[in-house]
Amino acid sequence: MDTRGMRSYLYWLYCQFELITCSYLMEPWEKVLFYTFNAAMLLALLYTAYAFLPGHLGAALQSVLQLWGGQQDSQPLPLL
Repeated sequence: MDTRGMRSYLYWLYCQFELITCSYLMEPWEKVLFYTFNAAMLLALLYTAYAFLPGHLGAALQSVLQLWGGQQDSQPLPLL
């Protein structure tokens, strides 16, 4: 794998990110706060999706199966 090409591509992506978010105009301490906040929000979103999404999907699937008449008992579906 070409590491020089990968490094330049990642740098290009970083420059695109800075252009899109206009963070290239920020001072260094503002960038730290901005990136910390964004990373915290991303981690919170990923944790929430990991912790709560399987239960919600199971409940939604159970509701759809009851509407279609596929499952008549009140047993919850096992989570995988």
